Amino acid sequence: MEQITPFDWHRMLWSEDAPPAFLWEVVLRCVITYLLVLGALRVTGRRGVRQLSIFELSIILALGSAGGDAMFYQDVPLLHVAVVFVVVPTLYLIFNRITEKSVKFSNWLEGATICLIEDGVIDIEEFRKHNLTYKELFGELRQRQVEHLGQVRKMYMEATGEISVFFYPTTEPVRPGLPIWPEVLKTAQAHVTEPGSYACTECGRVVELPAATSVCTGCHQHCWVPACTRQRET
Repeated sequence: MEQITPFDWHRMLWSEDAPPAFLWEVVLRCVITYLLVLGALRVTGRRGVRQLSIFELSIILALGSAGGDAMFYQDVPLLHVAVVFVVVPTLYLIFNRITEKSVKFSNWLEGATICLIEDGVIDIEEFRKHNLTYKELFGELRQRQVEHLGQVRKMYMEATGEISVFFYPTTEPVRPGLPIWPEVLKTAQAHVTEPGSYACTECGRVVELPAATSVCTGCHQHCWVPACTRQRET
């Protein structure tokens, strides 16, 4: 094996396989590749610079890999890179046309919009299917000044991964719901000591419970916290 000298500045700054003049070619490669990247992003449209779907992210990764290698590897022909930057955006345009005509293909490629919360109750089946965590879910809601699930009429996860939340009008009576403060959730108990209105910490369903150990009829779990009826502040 070839001996490597640590902190060899000549080795770190210069390549043994390419002369110093190759740096000028690196400059030219960067300019050409950067222009190719800009052209590809123009083809994908303005969506390319906002929240990316899985499909769009895969395109950016593919173009980034091709563009990055071509910028400084002397054995990567620029013509090959140009072909990549023509084929990948073309595939993007073709797939976009197909997704416009086929809902099934669109849902398979980019994911479908799903309803995670309806009338203050979490859809446990959808929630578990998409490998989400309560920390993520409740964190998104807290950032929108939600204190308990009773304030939420519907919550959707869009295909891009963004969250859309719809609230009940503040003019209507407050619906009791599961409080999503971390310090409150830590006090969840299986055995209710006092009868009253309680929320299931798993699905958010609110029921009247006696002083006993009870099982949720929706998700079959048995951890409860007192339901919250605080009005949402706008």
